[in-house]
Amino acid sequence: MPSQLQAIDLHPARLHRPLLALTALMSISAVACVVLAIIAPVEILGTNGWLKPLKFSISIAIFAATIALILDTISQGSRTPSRRLWWMGTVIAVALLIEQVVIVAAVLRGTTSHFNVADPFVGTLWTIMGVSIAAVWVLTLVLGIVVWARRGGDPARRAALRIGIVVGLAGMAVAFFMTSPSSEQLRDFQGIAGAHAVGIADGGPGIPLLGWSTVGGDLRAPHFIGMHALQGMPLLVWGMERLAARVPALRRSSVRTGFAWIAGALWAGVTAITTWQALLGESVLDPSLPIVLATSALFAAGCIAVTAVLRGTGRETAAAVGLGDGNRGR
Repeated sequence: MPSQLQAIDLHPARLHRPLLALTALMSISAVACVVLAIIAPVEILGTNGWLKPLKFSISIAIFAATIALILDTISQGSRTPSRRLWWMGTVIAVALLIEQVVIVAAVLRGTTSHFNVADPFVGTLWTIMGVSIAAVWVLTLVLGIVVWARRGGDPARRAALRIGIVVGLAGMAVAFFMTSPSSEQLRDFQGIAGAHAVGIADGGPGIPLLGWSTVGGDLRAPHFIGMHALQGMPLLVWGMERLAARVPALRRSSVRTGFAWIAGALWAGVTAITTWQALLGESVLDPSLPIVLATSALFAAGCIAVTAVLRGTGRETAAAVGLGDGNRGR
């Protein structure tokens, strides 16, 4: 029953201070980027250059707050020394801050930040950014290992956190596909080695704000989708807990846990399919038949799995009622 669930033990004063400070700083940065995009626009690759640091400000703020919550969760009853966890969070905060500084500096210079090796200075900045991103990924992987080693607590919450980190790491890893120079770049080198887009040059028509290409493949789509499983999966379980008072089936931990695993499998599947689609050079808005069929099969399997969980719950309920009637007959 929902009343038997242990309340989430959240104390803001106990959360990781450097990560919270970074969250606040990136929130301010997001507002500043909006203002600068209006009063001092900078055109880079055909778009307003301030949109990139705006997106990264929002993403870094969300990611930093999420890692702060994960650190607080695993520090409770964890065998990992809290001081070691604190340093891991601090390194993540510093690495993310470095990434944002490089992005903003590039906009101020009127050039791109990612994949830019046109001269030794910008090449060094890109290398520093790459090292920072890799450090964040490795430390998040270490946190994931600690999360998977934890026992106890509500199984659905535990499943959501485990799945969220695994799929989130996969989504983050999609970025490594972007760092290899294309054959066109190698044939006519212009100081750019790598790209978000596949089959076309970076820039051009894109989805508003997100910027994902509407005319070719774009690896930012699976990167975004996969990475945000870190937030989406725990929020899904939290939502099921809130709905449990109105939806009797969700009062069972086994149902919430089953749904969490199904949602995680779907999230992982969508991340994999959109990665495949991007590598094929297809826009997310113009899927080919194989992509449509794969997506349809994925969600059909999800529906079957949901039905199986609900039927299993129905059989458990029927068995419990039958046992109760038998006891009353005695």
